[in-house]
Amino acid sequence: MKSAEPGPTSVPSSGWRLPKAAPSLAEVHRTIAVPKSLGFWRKLLAFSGPGYLVAVGYMDPGNWATSLAGGSAFGYSLLCVILLSNLMAILLQSLSARLGIVTGRDLAQACRDHYSKPVAVTLWVLCEIAICACDLAEVIGSAIALNLLFGLPLIWGVCVTALDVLVVLYLQNKGFRYLEALVISLILLIGGCFLAEIIFSRPEISAVLGGFVPRWEIVSNPQMLFLAIGILGATVMPHNLYLHSSIVQTRKYEQNAEGKREAIKFATLDSTLALMFALFINAAILIVSAATFHTRGQHDVAEIQDAYKLLGGVLAVPVASTVFALALLASGQNSTLTGTLAGQIVMEGFLNLRLRPWLRRLITRLIAIIPAVICTALYGAGGIAKLLVLSQVVLSLQLSFAVIPLVIFTSDRRKMGEFVIPVWMKLLAWLTAGIIVALNVKYVADFSGLSARLAKLFG
Repeated sequence: MKSAEPGPTSVPSSGWRLPKAAPSLAEVHRTIAVPKSLGFWRKLLAFSGPGYLVAVGYMDPGNWATSLAGGSAFGYSLLCVILLSNLMAILLQSLSARLGIVTGRDLAQACRDHYSKPVAVTLWVLCEIAICACDLAEVIGSAIALNLLFGLPLIWGVCVTALDVLVVLYLQNKGFRYLEALVISLILLIGGCFLAEIIFSRPEISAVLGGFVPRWEIVSNPQMLFLAIGILGATVMPHNLYLHSSIVQTRKYEQNAEGKREAIKFATLDSTLALMFALFINAAILIVSAATFHTRGQHDVAEIQDAYKLLGGVLAVPVASTVFALALLASGQNSTLTGTLAGQIVMEGFLNLRLRPWLRRLITRLIAIIPAVICTALYGAGGIAKLLVLSQVVLSLQLSFAVIPLVIFTSDRRKMGEFVIPVWMKLLAWLTAGIIVALNVKYVADFSGLSARLAKLFG
């Protein structure tokens, strides 16, 4: 569908360079009714769902390696970094939901309608690279889990993950609520698995609570700072900002000031509750690692496969390793479901290009699977684990290009009208953006000399 050219009064009246095009994910746009007569709890239930699809990205396999390494190396000290990252995520996701609800544009469409075509295309390319890197992490995580649980060779496990395209298509055709229900069920499975792991590992409660208190050592210790930056880089995902701004529009709320205000309130509450659950998952990974490995002098457990092999033996609970791998499989599959949606939103939003959903998702999955298959065939388990780390570096590179436009758009009164974010939130948003940019620049700088780094990783 080709967008119409903006009229002579469109820019001063709306603040956008181009008029609004058709919504992304048109097949599910405004398909879930939210009757005005519902009470608070039933209305919260009606709005609940998008936040949990977003929360999936904050507990994906890309987070596991950094949390495992942080827990085994430094005990509970980096729990405060997980908490800080989660608070940043809550703020950014609330801005993303606000943008989608108020303007009727997702973040990708907003970038296309605000920036010149060359800038928008550049942002699209960067975002596609980030989505492929994120999808790669999910594919690898699922393949590792299948290998650990069923002994399936990694290369076959990578290929099997392509089948999630069929699951997404089937559930979305039945209704978006079915997809949300599957994702929430898998999140509950992950949470249950890690609750069991915490019980098995029996951490010291006072030490856990002390870990949520920030300490200067995190900044002064280069190794601790490196892992802290890695946790932040793996937690705040750029594709989630595009995803959330689109899927909040699946709710059929009233298109007036009162309806939008109520939608913002419930969408923010939905994502906040979901991200607090993600906080529990991420903290649990680090807590289990600290209680199991750090307290026993094993300070260099960083790879998922190593943690799996050690868990059952160290805890003297054989089922602990199986529960760990089951949680990993649920995490990987959950993340691939939402990653394919994000890919469709980004392509449709930036390019206003409509492909059949099955074709768009298949393209996204193949782009992630091909490098994973090649790396697995050439380098085996060691190579695929290092590719997982490298994917997080690529995500860090792209994050700023999603966060900064989001803050700019939601701070612009011409675009947001009466729903422009207040000054205190604007200051907090820019502070968050600044911290993310600075830490991720530092993170990427540690991987400078990319060709040499790649040679070292895969040589």
